[in-house]
Amino acid sequence: MHISTATTVRFHAAPVDYRERLSPSLWALLSAALAAPMVALVFVPLDATVALIAGLGAAAALIVALVASAPIVAVRGGELRVGPAHIPVALLDDPMALTGEEARDARGPGLHRDAWHLLRPGIGGIVQVGIRDDRDPASQWVFSSRTPDRVVSAIRRAQRSSSGR
Repeated sequence: MHISTATTVRFHAAPVDYRERLSPSLWALLSAALAAPMVALVFVPLDATVALIAGLGAAAALIVALVASAPIVAVRGGELRVGPAHIPVALLDDPMALTGEEARDARGPGLHRDAWHLLRPGIGGIVQVGIRDDRDPASQWVFSSRTPDRVVSAIRRAQRSSSGR
């Protein structure tokens, strides 16, 4: 066994198996852009140039705020992160990717009352994964994804690598 006496220590970030920003839909961004003419109308009595600048600034600020506050789904370092929540993949059951009618049912009448969920409008895919932790009040996680099959693959890869298979 070799013990290094070097004083510099390098930390490497865990490789990201999957990362997706659940950004707002095009319709939500277009709706935010409609703030420009509304704000501009308020400032027209002062000056047309001020109205134009205020309207464009308000619309740009709303669009930036919507995109910046969008949650992120990531599988990294043996952990699943969905928005502010995170859980080790070792505590997860086999995940399921749902699309179409199955996804609609999972986000509506099929949503368990004790499930933790992060659902975004305009994103059709759903990932559903059970929790194997008795101390966790949530029985499963249900969250939106534009590519649920890729999230499921990343979770399964992380589970295999964390179990040593």
